[in-house]
This record gives sequence, structure tokens and C-alpha cells, in this order.
Amino acid sequence: MNKFLILLMLMTCHVLAGQDIELTEQCPPSFELRAGKCYLVNRYQFFDSLQNRGVGGTQTGLPAFRDGFSPAQIDLGRYLFFDPLLSKDGSLSCASCHQPELGFADGRPRSIGIDGQVAKRAAPSLWNVGFLQKLFWDARADSLEAQAVGPLFAADEMANTPQQLMADLTANSDYQRLFGQAYADTSQPLSLENLLHALAAFQSSLISLNSRYDRYALGHHQALNEQEIAGMNVYRSFVARCSECHTPPLFTNQQIAVIGTPEPQGLALDIGAEATFNAPKLKGGFKVPSLRNIVKTAPYMHSGVFASLRDAVAFYSKGRGHAVPPGVEMQIHWHIWEPKLSDQEIDDIVTFLGTLTDESLMPNIPEKLPSGLNPRTAFQPTRNQQAEYTDE
Repeated sequence: MNKFLILLMLMTCHVLAGQDIELTEQCPPSFELRAGKCYLVNRYQFFDSLQNRGVGGTQTGLPAFRDGFSPAQIDLGRYLFFDPLLSKDGSLSCASCHQPELGFADGRPRSIGIDGQVAKRAAPSLWNVGFLQKLFWDARADSLEAQAVGPLFAADEMANTPQQLMADLTANSDYQRLFGQAYADTSQPLSLENLLHALAAFQSSLISLNSRYDRYALGHHQALNEQEIAGMNVYRSFVARCSECHTPPLFTNQQIAVIGTPEPQGLALDIGAEATFNAPKLKGGFKVPSLRNIVKTAPYMHSGVFASLRDAVAFYSKGRGHAVPPGVEMQIHWHIWEPKLSDQEIDDIVTFLGTLTDESLMPNIPEKLPSGLNPRTAFQPTRNQQAEYTDE
């Protein structure tokens, strides 16, 4: 797109943008306001730590969580997350690859970046991302701020530059005002550092801990039916061993695992975390993803090689290293073996995974943005009930 046309579009949009956008003074649901900061409150806080209760237990504690953001910082991050202004040409927002109605993924085997470029890997879900210690499939970022730098400035994703991004924000009087409100105690409220911090604040508010599984784990055993309980028992069994890596209640142990996932036809082997840590033993290794809202995030694995959840579950029952390319040496994770699950057991596990869905704390998509751009430009919700995701 012509640079002059981009600037003209942004200027026109800014004129049309409302001056009535104000940042909230209230914390998101499930957060408690204390001394001007928002802190997560959940029932898992009453349980022992994960380490003290082993793997697979129903009443285990959650790992450390990042909170303590102000309501204004979280709300500013929400506007930024949905604003295509953050991309090179105003065509993509963070929500383009992390769409609310698709489990904060995008439903693609591999994400689509600027000018239709296909990214290297699938977009992971952002639910409960504030609990994660490492980000990206290859675990190369250790904070949400460091993670955000990747897609913002990657040539095949949002393709912006720090200079252009800050110039566009600085030229927007509404964003100047909102950054000043959210970061009044800093010497330079509108800065790249604060933008990354605000995005981290919003993403940390994406909490999913009230599924039917959670109600069962917290004592309401009627929350699951007979087949779902059967699936949970297979999932937690020493035969299937699902819970040893996808450990409740977060349903990830946050480790890197080499499982020998096949690549889609025609794609070269993705060495994954080997490149991050310069460690050959991690060739083909990827971060164990959380299974929260997993039924919303097809296709599966780092490259979307499995179209259905059943195909993804069945992969683990086909034998240790069965999909490793000939001539490639991989140190397959010791939990991966040959459980020889029956079709019924696989079906039961898939049924159980459906109980991990919880979107009760879905954030509102802004109806308008400080930039004046359309928050829905970069993605099209597929649900008929779009009103449940919009500001009232």
C-alpha cells in the first residue's frame, strides 16, 4: 500500500475517532482491586502447590501468576490488542492471530502475516498466558513483553518498526491522553516500554479457570457425566500418561518436550527449541501447550498438522517416535511410549478435553478504537451471537 495513502487513512480515521474513550477504573472479573492494582482471585489458591501434590491431582495449586497491573493499564492494553494501527499498514492487529472466538488462536495451521505471508508456526492460545514462564512454541521469550516484540516487528507478521509504531501513536492525541492516564507516574507515558507493558497487562487478564472440569475438581462431581469421568481417568492413568506433561490445573507442566510430531507434507523439519538453546537434544522439541479451551483451537501442534483433536490424541498411541523422519536423530521424551489405547479410550479422552472449555471471562471487543480503525477489520467472528463479545 502507498505510504501516502496509509498516512491519509490514519489521519482520516483519527478525525473520525471518538474523543469519548475513557479507561476503566474497575478490574476485570475475577480480579480484586487493592491499592490501585488488580490481583487475581481464584479457588485454586486454597490448594497446595503443584509440586506437593504430584501430577494429575484434581486439587493442586496453580503456578505463580503475573498480576498487579492497574485497571487503566489492562484496559489500554485491550485497545492496543485490537488496534490494526500496531501493524505496518493498518491491516493486522494482535487479534488477527489471536481471535477471541477461536480460543485466542486463529484456526489456521500456520498464521497469516502482512501481505498474506504464511508464518512459520501456528498461533498459540492466549488463555491463562499470565501463568506461563516461557513464550512461543520454541520457548525463546521469558516475558509477555519480550514475546510481543516478536510479532510486532517480524517481517512476516505485523512488520512494523519501533520508530514507525511510536510515530503513529505519538501522532494520535487520543493515545497520548490514554497513555498519560495509564502511566501517569512515569516520565514518558507514551513509550514502547509502556506499550509492551500494557499488552502484557491485558493478556494477563485472560483467565479461564471455571470450566466444568474445574467445578468437578472443586467438589461438584455432578459437573461431569459418566463418559467424561471415564475419559478423565484414562487421561490421568499411568497407561495414557497425558497428565504427566499436560498437568492439571493449568494442563501444562511448562516444559519442553520432544515428541516427534510430523510436519505437514512439503515442509522441512522444524527443529524447534534446539535453535533457542543451541541444544541438539532438543531437536524437534516444543513447549508443552496448555489444553485449556483446546476444542476451540484446531488445528493442532506447532504447525497445525492434525485437523481434529481426535487425530492429535491418537498420535500419542501410535508408538514412540513413529513419525520421526528417516535419518533424523531425536531424543523422544521419556513419557512418550506405546500405550495402545483403544478407540473407546481415545474417544473418552477427547470427550474429557471438552470439559476444559471456559470462556466466562471473555473480554469485550472495543466498538471503537483511539486510532479510528475498525477493530474487526483484521478478523471476522464466526459466531452468530457477536453481541456477547462487544461492549454494551
